Amino acid sequence: MSATLPTTAEALRAALAGLLDGLPPRQAAQAVERLIASYRGATPTDAPVLRDRSDVAAYAAYRMPATFEAVRAALAGLADAAPSWVPGSHVDVGGGTGAGVWAADAVWGADAVRAAGAVGAGAGAVGAGARTTTVLDWAEPALALGRELAASGTAGLRAAEWRRARIGAALRLPDSDLVTVSYVLNELTEPDRAALVAEAARAAQAVVIVEPGTPDGYLRIMAARDGLTGAGLRIAAPCPHSGACPIERGTDWCHFAARVSRSSLHRQVKGGSLPYEDEKFSYVVGVRVGVLEAPGVPGRARVVRKPQIRKGQVLLDLCEGDGDGDGDGGARRETVTKRQGALYRAARDAAWGDEWPPRG
Repeated sequence: MSATLPTTAEALRAALAGLLDGLPPRQAAQAVERLIASYRGATPTDAPVLRDRSDVAAYAAYRMPATFEAVRAALAGLADAAPSWVPGSHVDVGGGTGAGVWAADAVWGADAVRAAGAVGAGAGAVGAGARTTTVLDWAEPALALGRELAASGTAGLRAAEWRRARIGAALRLPDSDLVTVSYVLNELTEPDRAALVAEAARAAQAVVIVEPGTPDGYLRIMAARDGLTGAGLRIAAPCPHSGACPIERGTDWCHFAARVSRSSLHRQVKGGSLPYEDEKFSYVVGVRVGVLEAPGVPGRARVVRKPQIRKGQVLLDLCEGDGDGDGDGGARRETVTKRQGALYRAARDAAWGDEWPPRG
């Protein structure tokens, strides 16, 4: 019976379907264009981006699927680094309509239970229904729509608390296992960003921060990374180490991509015929040492560019640590040839963002 249940992503798409009914297409497109400008630009702390129901509906229909996929990928990085750890409590800061809590539900909720069912009761199923969830945002219209969408989700999503709070230096978070901050830092002043990261590091066992995969978004992630390590947290993903990033800032940026199905609103605003697009994002996961199973985790390399498949060889751009996860990292290119047999086949299957070499 469970095999017939929709995945979390499918349930979210179903909840979003028809959200713009009654809203003129031109008005929806104008709202989206303004939101894109805010998303790419700078918004002062005292000006919430989402102003009314029309804004929120446009945001949810246009941006929520992409945010969901990016945050889900970042949370999957945490789950890979700490496969036996399952958060019992989750605070989503600036969570708006709830993409972050839907993503957590996909990683540690119903989807995880289904996946565990194929191999027995696994760690993903433990406590999946018992997690307490709190969404904090300063835009009441976003919170209201978030509650409405969550009513179509799992019992855990329906039980989430949606609380209005000013996101800034004065914010105090309850102690929790997991704190997520996705696509929020761009809306804050630099001092408020630093204060929020410090507060998240104080309150949580694990902190996951996601920003757009742009050069500026990457710089915000790097500043947040510095804040997390300065507070004593260890980097669990995407970096295979907690030392200095090998990328010279200003010369390149580390980012990843998540595949997103395009809605009719996406096609209306952006044009194009493809049924999907790739959401570029940068992220960092900081954890307390106890979250990781062993001191040397992480420590594996990660593929940080799309693999280049050539005749008889695969070129992998890697970020790697020093073996124990504590020292500085390095960037290098590895060429895997057909002569390497199983490793070559694994390289052909490797994707941007994967650990290397593969486990097992």
